Amino acid sequence: MHISDGVLPISVTLGTYVISVATIVWSVRKTKAENIPKTAVMTSAFFVASLIHVPLGPTSVHLLLPGIVGILLGPSAFLSIFLGLFLQSILFQFGGLTSLGANAVMMGFPALFAGWTFRLIKGTSFTAQILAGAFSGALATTMATLILALLLISAGEDFIGVSKLAFAAHLPVICIEAIISGCTVSFLAKVRPAFLNIPSAAGLEK
Repeated sequence: MHISDGVLPISVTLGTYVISVATIVWSVRKTKAENIPKTAVMTSAFFVASLIHVPLGPTSVHLLLPGIVGILLGPSAFLSIFLGLFLQSILFQFGGLTSLGANAVMMGFPALFAGWTFRLIKGTSFTAQILAGAFSGALATTMATLILALLLISAGEDFIGVSKLAFAAHLPVICIEAIISGCTVSFLAKVRPAFLNIPSAAGLEK
């Protein structure tokens, strides 16, 4: 789902960079010192998961994990995803430095929204928390896919077909992300509910 250098118009590239920089500043200010280790771990998980690409015509699909990153990190999610994308760009040439702002917007904002959504609908029961995690994971990936399609469309008519293919190719990924997010929330709600900002008793309710 990485957008390469030279694909987007200069106006879109610059605009997404401005948005990304502003959001990173906000994300850094919201990141507490005690959450830095967790942010580092989630950055590593995002980095590794996004490295495994499955080619599909002119595009490719891979795990994104914006849902679980947003659920676990909250406001720090954007910083985490930006760092992961930056490392992928300079180490493996996935995406590009000029398109880094667009890629960060594409994956970072869905992560932030997923975290907010989970906290809004998680409820107090164990089942509700699992469903909220699965829904948030699917929602974040759907949003990222839609933003990808819109960004590609902004590049011109030649990319309209690619944007449609990219969206269709990520439909199975949306389902997989929902399962991964739901299972992760299920595990953490039992063994480390504090990671989900829920009381330990709530995490064990049935």
